[in-house]
Amino acid sequence: MGGILVFAELQAGTFTKGSLGLLEAARDAGASLGLTVDAAVCGAIDDGAAAGLGAHGAVTVHVSEGHAFDHAQPVVDAVADLQAREGYRYVLFGASIVGSDAAAGLAVRLDAGLVIDAVELHDEGGSLVTRRSGLGDSVLAHCAFTSAVGVVVVRSNTYAPAEDAAGSPAAVRRSTPALSAHALALRVTGHEAAEQGGVDIGEADVLVGGGRGLGKPEAFALCEALAGALGGAVAATRAVVDAGWYPYASQVGQTGKTVTPKLYIAVGISGAIQHKVGMQGSGTIVAINKDANAPIFDFADLGVVGDLHAIVPKLTELIRARG
Repeated sequence: MGGILVFAELQAGTFTKGSLGLLEAARDAGASLGLTVDAAVCGAIDDGAAAGLGAHGAVTVHVSEGHAFDHAQPVVDAVADLQAREGYRYVLFGASIVGSDAAAGLAVRLDAGLVIDAVELHDEGGSLVTRRSGLGDSVLAHCAFTSAVGVVVVRSNTYAPAEDAAGSPAAVRRSTPALSAHALALRVTGHEAAEQGGVDIGEADVLVGGGRGLGKPEAFALCEALAGALGGAVAATRAVVDAGWYPYASQVGQTGKTVTPKLYIAVGISGAIQHKVGMQGSGTIVAINKDANAPIFDFADLGVVGDLHAIVPKLTELIRARG
């Protein structure tokens, strides 16, 4: 058996950013494992857009068409059919509603091992090993497969696609899978979006994250001012959200959102593992903390040791002056 298959999810006719980023991560893991990476697309897409997945790592794009793939069960049938024909060793999904449900159904269908909420993909001894948070977010558990096929659900927004992705167009193969009776019996009657106010931190290019080091909820005004000067949004750690300092919608980490902004400025954040797994995929990480031994300095690209109450207002002032 060989190869990695990535479910490239379509939303409103466009591939999700998470799918593109996951394809690139699979390409990197596959290069180490000696495995090629293909993409599975379910739904209407033209050949040009499908072939464009080659820039993100896909060698072949398998397009399943002829049905409405608006819920998980038809996707399970289509991907299971593809797995039977091509013999993929690993199948990867992003953690969307359809992707998560389809991964679970596929694992049962194939009698395959299933890892959910993965935040890292690695080659260890010639096998794909994932990492996910465990033991109350205190450790990263390494999870490998003993089954012939492994199915992985990667946490949403863990991997961001490269802006300058380039590569040869992928080959496109189309098929119309046979769907099971229960897949055809189900239908989606509508979608209802949750009410959401403010900026979605999962989509922001710049984030200023605040932690307990701010000292009091009113000090989040420092983060808001800096984020405003940079044209970004404000994020928060679980500790300050639990303390009622900032809304849950802004929480980054294991029990919040995973973010991949171009720039993440951590203000008064120690860098506990449950926060790290939510923002470690950021392009550039800048940490401001008075504790020189704070764990966040171990993975920050730039560290500033000092009083954030003096540093952040000055930084905001300088940025505004340059604007």
